[in-house]
Amino acid sequence: MPELPEVETVKQTLKQLIIGKTIKDVLVFWPKIIKRPDDIQAFRTKLIGQTIRDIKRRGKFLLFYCNDDVVVSHLRMEGKYSLQEAAVPLDKHTHVIFKLTDGTELRYRDVRKFGTMHLFSKGEELMYPPLCQLGPEPFAPDFNAEYLADRLSKTDRAVKTALLDQTIVVGLGNIYVDEALYRAGIHPLTKAKPLNAGQIDKLTAAIKQTLKEAVEMGGSTIRSYLNSQGQMGMFQQKLNVYGRQGFPCPNCGTSIEKIKVGGRGTHFCSVCQC
Repeated sequence: MPELPEVETVKQTLKQLIIGKTIKDVLVFWPKIIKRPDDIQAFRTKLIGQTIRDIKRRGKFLLFYCNDDVVVSHLRMEGKYSLQEAAVPLDKHTHVIFKLTDGTELRYRDVRKFGTMHLFSKGEELMYPPLCQLGPEPFAPDFNAEYLADRLSKTDRAVKTALLDQTIVVGLGNIYVDEALYRAGIHPLTKAKPLNAGQIDKLTAAIKQTLKEAVEMGGSTIRSYLNSQGQMGMFQQKLNVYGRQGFPCPNCGTSIEKIKVGGRGTHFCSVCQC
């Protein structure tokens, strides 16, 4: 699943491609993707004639701001947006098309069909699910060591599981939690509640720095992630533990291990994260 750096990169590339373009029509081939409103025709009718004014990101969600409404989109496992000329043949996995008045099409492709779209009137998008349930952004001023210490002190879960909870902090998934815990020197099975102030300080800084570097490098190309211009992210070249089971730790040379934490494959160094 794309995490914060990948979604941020998609946002940035889409802003270059579609800001200022007007929606001529909307075609929906897989209705289950549209979660709000229930009526697909209403989704289509409300968007026709509106111009895409801005694109923002909240956690792992993309927010397409039009004249009057906002499309809140989650890519889930395999969702991808691309801008195509109308004459380009459709891929069988293209499930939603926003036809634009200049003859181009913003196409949403999703092999697994897990992605979602919600339509809200402007000003309501943060008031209702799915966005109202989210925690702070990792780069926001209110995400700091004091906040993280308070939230982690209230859970008995392993720290890896707690950091995947989007109500605590948004945007983190399997890749960047593993990488942040490695940088902070914290074992993923460590209970969140007993972490001391020094560990929390290191973890907060590691989360911010890991995500900052990943955004700067366009995210990580793991499995099938590409940005909206078909380009790969490059942060996978800097991964220390994720996907590196059996390879030597960059710091101490010990073989990286892989275990399951909360049902998720988890990579760590048993020496540097003891």
